Amino acid sequence: MKQIQVSAAIIHDNAGCIFATQRGYGDMEGGWEFPGGKIEPGETPEAALQREIREELDTDIAVERLLKTVEWDYPAFHLTMHCYLCHVVSGSLILKEHEAAKWLSANELDSMAWLPADRVVVDLIKTT
Repeated sequence: MKQIQVSAAIIHDNAGCIFATQRGYGDMEGGWEFPGGKIEPGETPEAALQREIREELDTDIAVERLLKTVEWDYPAFHLTMHCYLCHVVSGSLILKEHEAAKWLSANELDSMAWLPADRVVVDLIKTT
């Protein structure tokens, strides 16, 4: 089975809201996820995350700490997703690849149709 390694940003604001994005392409188009992307060879997960957020959202983030690494089997590949708590340093989260985005309070997290691997992180966020 194909193996994919990605980093995902759990971007939070001072009010405790979490930034969620909706995929605008691919097999999982329309599903909600935490922004991020593939880790390139020789890149750390943190560096990949900063690069991906700069590319996808025109924003610089500070990576605070690893929240969880999720292992998930999708039909066509195995995903290893390193999820980091982050906050915005500069920029205004401009959507370049995603269909939509929302800031969600802890009470609103369940209102989105999350992709399965991201749902694991949502459940963790709700309990912490």
